[in-house]
Amino acid sequence: MKGGARPAARAAELRRLVERANHAYYVLDKPEISDAEYDRLFRELQELEAAHPELRAPDSPTLRIGAEPAEKFRKHRHLVPMLSLANAFTEAELVEWEERNARLLQEVKGAGYTLEVKIDGAAVSLTYEDGVLVTGATRGNGIEGEDVSANLRTVRDMPLRLAGKAWPKRMEVRGEVYLSKSRFAELNAERERAGEPTFANPRNAAAGSLRQLDPKITRRRGLRIFCFHVEAPGQKLPVDTQHELLRQLAAWGFPVEPNHTLVRDLAQAHHEIAQLEARLGTLDYGADGVVVKVNPLRLHAELGTVGDREPRWAVARKFAPEVQITRLKEIKINVGRTGALNPYAVLEPVEIGGVTVSTATLHNFDLIDAKDIREGDWVEVTRAGEVIPQVLGPVRERRTGKERKFKRPERCPVCGSKVEYPSDEVMAYCSNVSCPGRVFESIVHFASRGAMDIRGLGYERVRALLDAKLVKDVADLYQLTPMQLLTLEGFAEKSAHQLVDAIQASKQQPLSTLLYALGIRHVGAQGAKLLARQFGTMKALRNASVDEINAVRGVGEAIAEAVAGFFDEAKNRKLLERLEKLGLNLKEPAAADGKGPLAGHVYVVTGTLPSLSRAKAIELIEAAGGHVADSVSKKTTALVVGADAGSKLERAKALGVAIIDEAELLRRARAKP
Repeated sequence: MKGGARPAARAAELRRLVERANHAYYVLDKPEISDAEYDRLFRELQELEAAHPELRAPDSPTLRIGAEPAEKFRKHRHLVPMLSLANAFTEAELVEWEERNARLLQEVKGAGYTLEVKIDGAAVSLTYEDGVLVTGATRGNGIEGEDVSANLRTVRDMPLRLAGKAWPKRMEVRGEVYLSKSRFAELNAERERAGEPTFANPRNAAAGSLRQLDPKITRRRGLRIFCFHVEAPGQKLPVDTQHELLRQLAAWGFPVEPNHTLVRDLAQAHHEIAQLEARLGTLDYGADGVVVKVNPLRLHAELGTVGDREPRWAVARKFAPEVQITRLKEIKINVGRTGALNPYAVLEPVEIGGVTVSTATLHNFDLIDAKDIREGDWVEVTRAGEVIPQVLGPVRERRTGKERKFKRPERCPVCGSKVEYPSDEVMAYCSNVSCPGRVFESIVHFASRGAMDIRGLGYERVRALLDAKLVKDVADLYQLTPMQLLTLEGFAEKSAHQLVDAIQASKQQPLSTLLYALGIRHVGAQGAKLLARQFGTMKALRNASVDEINAVRGVGEAIAEAVAGFFDEAKNRKLLERLEKLGLNLKEPAAADGKGPLAGHVYVVTGTLPSLSRAKAIELIEAAGGHVADSVSKKTTALVVGADAGSKLERAKALGVAIIDEAELLRRARAKP
């Protein structure tokens, strides 16, 4: 043993030397010792710990080689919930974010912002006690994640013991684990040579690597991490601003993304964000935007969060989505639950943002005509909000003359019935209420959580029931037996009984829920509630005239005509008679007395409100005696507008309907009637 040092002292010295070498190599990118010297120190520490197992500390770098495989991951509850970030896709939306904050706290303007590159990886939380890592967990549902401590210890640039001092006694450090682009390419090359399937993208590979049951596999993947946030409930941090916190994290030994900067206001932020956007493609790690954070930490607590979803003091400035060019092979049509014909593009598969895309929405026939999209075209495709693939338009200069113009169908592609083109809508509809395509989507909607809430009845099981001819419409669901379900693949005795029980339990849903579940055109959840409360029973609603339905506060002419038209259809009346005989509830519970400061008034909510979720806003309005409608009409008292308001805002302006924000809604709801 070197210099006759005692084992405990030598082990401590070796741990310090190896961790210093790791930090210099992986974090600072400035190796201080040769690989041979590092290997010699590491082997000496391994041998010392093997001879004296009691000396292996929880922060020993030898633990990075991986522990024994886990059978499953334990749950870990975060000290503070890990929230999602709101997105701003334009400079204007970033300004709107600041204005919303300033209405709550004027001091926000002029307080300064940090700009941090948004890493495209897997979010994790790292719990340290007395400066030593004790737990590492995935984000999970934001409240609880999976304890992947053994895997996270294999991440070479993450400190197992903190450097410096002044860290909180117990704290949770937030970060993003990622796989570098260069390492991703190496891994895929290795897997190809081994005849193994390659990874789709670095982000998925990083997330999958974190959840390996064998930490040795995780270690071989070569994950890295950047850290950016600290939670220490009940304790004071040694810094006052986010900019200082990033420096403090680096001083403690955490890797911090190097391109962060501090700006005095949004004008400077816009300029710096443009500079960062130009650099993102040159980085060796995935990045899809810049996170803008209010700099003073004390303002974070004052600004708080929007519901339980996202902090007000931070927003992700997302950049224009990735656009790829591929060939549009064919335009097909899906028939929705209301009979709406939804065109979509069948594409030659192309990777966009790490996801292979083979189909994309075309929205409606007017859009196809307006953009002159043809079968056989080369088209630009993107993922809206990085989720839904959509065709932006054709690349006309690549046309050969063999492309085929799309013809609007006169007959439904599923059942052959006549297609209706309402003059006041952009959508086209199949006129056959029994169209197989329409039936499939209508049953899926009927069973969905927002409707009858039949747990266990999703797309695959609905398709199986239709293919086996066990159901033809939603009424048939209530005659299913466990024995019938056991004839289908994927059902065991327990699951068959559970589904039948769930179907039977749904009979107790109120009239408003059933009306929404039936998928009547234009009738959303709120419209169904207004109708059910006004008429009380299905019989009363069925016997009402268009004028009587239209007279309901919050119900417009389009809804009234659609509801009356639904009941005029003989097949629909027969369906309702069957549902009544099968024991479904066709009544609505008595509503509140309607007293309150908003009594007699109808409100519509659109966009994302600063602090109220949509459900909370509706609850507030109804508790104050008001009504909430799904669409704007002349009967609307006011439109409550939040961020990202859609077409309802334009309609309100056209009709001269009052437009208010959340603050005004709160004032009205709390006023004395």
